[in-house]
Amino acid sequence: MQTPRTPRIDIALLAPGTISWRLGRVVANVVVSPQTIGGIFSEASASDADALLLWDPALGTPDPEVVLQLFGQTAEVHHAGLCLGQQRRPRVVDFIEPLWMHNCDVPADIESTSWRMSLRACLIRRSVLEQMSGPCAEFHSLDAVALELGFRWLKRGVFVRHTPLLVGGRELASPELDVHDELLFARRAFGSSWMWWAATRAPLVGAWNPAESARQGAASFAWPMPARETFRRPETPAQPRGNERVSVLVPTIERYPYLRVLLDQLRRQTVKPHEIVVIDQTPVADREPALPDEFRDLPLRWITLDRAGQCSSRNAGLLATTGDHILFVDDDDEVEPTLIELHLRALARFACDVSCGVAHEEGIAALPENFTFTRASDVFPTNNTMIRKTLLKRTGLFDLAYDRQQRADADLGMRVHLTGALMVLNPEVEVLHHHAPRGGLRKHRARVITYASSRNTLLQRHLPSPSELYLGKRYFGDTRVREALWQRTFGTFSAHGDFVQRVAKGTLGALFLPDTVQKMRQISASAQAMIDQRQAIPELP
Repeated sequence: MQTPRTPRIDIALLAPGTISWRLGRVVANVVVSPQTIGGIFSEASASDADALLLWDPALGTPDPEVVLQLFGQTAEVHHAGLCLGQQRRPRVVDFIEPLWMHNCDVPADIESTSWRMSLRACLIRRSVLEQMSGPCAEFHSLDAVALELGFRWLKRGVFVRHTPLLVGGRELASPELDVHDELLFARRAFGSSWMWWAATRAPLVGAWNPAESARQGAASFAWPMPARETFRRPETPAQPRGNERVSVLVPTIERYPYLRVLLDQLRRQTVKPHEIVVIDQTPVADREPALPDEFRDLPLRWITLDRAGQCSSRNAGLLATTGDHILFVDDDDEVEPTLIELHLRALARFACDVSCGVAHEEGIAALPENFTFTRASDVFPTNNTMIRKTLLKRTGLFDLAYDRQQRADADLGMRVHLTGALMVLNPEVEVLHHHAPRGGLRKHRARVITYASSRNTLLQRHLPSPSELYLGKRYFGDTRVREALWQRTFGTFSAHGDFVQRVAKGTLGALFLPDTVQKMRQISASAQAMIDQRQAIPELP
């Protein structure tokens, strides 16, 4: 048998120093700055090296065995940014995407998905250097360069992982970013409109000097915008183990015609389910007791609940499951015969803990562009997701505070994220979601006005629900919740359509503003009451 080739990993030192390095070439004794780091990237992408390790000699000598171990893992980029002063940076993100899952840092001693890179300890595969554009030389600091690279790469499909093992748990501090770097990051990451929003909001809360914010904003017209590459990793066929048992979890309420279609499609799976657990919450008078008899050929387990609730029902189903993996689907989904097989292949191929698919909505426009390529997931869709059951022992089950309310899936997704688990969004795993006119959250009137309907209707306002702010308060804190409320308030002035529609919506938004503010205060108070009354999250034995 041929001995596997040891990968060549070149190392570039970011400060004066010398080290002994057996895995590749050492690039040293160069003055590294935002203006010169691009040359190192370009040289590495054109070399024969398999990866580039950027390193600060102040951290000592990197462990070659650790570097080889990390190179052999799924992620294309490993860094130690959360150990090296990049937590909660840049501050500008709090004004733009305050409640984004990946804006919530996992503790620095846990390996996790994080775009908050530091170039002082960063291992990058050559495939990333070849496909993705490199550093922006307009930044003042290397820390800002790294943050923008990490954000762009993560958003465009690169698996970027914070790995404290890379530095052996050592920590270093970093100076604060200046306003120029904060706003340049905002422009490149979110666009000019959001940059100006942040340039306005930050001085109002005392984060920056107003004059400096205005001056840097005015200079932004000369700042470059990044290319829009999408990272495409090579196909690496992976066979799931043949003995993996999949429990399919299907809550249902008043949707028997849809449920029949789904169960019939589960009959045709290329990988057969270990069990299908249906949690029937249909009112007793409307139930069809004979329905399970139509599917005697399936490994069906039927649980009935007299009180409906998406969290209590899923928890009841999870406690009854006996499989190794849980596949969450909705009763109004239609699925392909390969659904289970593709999820298992994704778990094996990416060595991930959660495989998230996509849902095509009946009668809705095509999926957003960032749902068309494989990337680290920032969503946990309970209508098409497979998770290793052992992970639920670490996260707990669904929080009953969300029962009959929105965002229960996002809350479980946040807890998965905070364990450091790798969640992968794979657009090859598809379902068709019908948005049935009855049942589900519609039964509880928890989803009446959506973002889309508010933008297309003059009189509708898309205000947050108490459970949405409850999630924000739990994981992000009151400061970022405040920014989310500002955004939603100004969103009541916005509409899609022609000039007349936009003016009309803006006028109505201004007229309704006192009422909007009052409702926001009431919703926030309800969310705080949920926090104060919060009970322990049920656990999986």
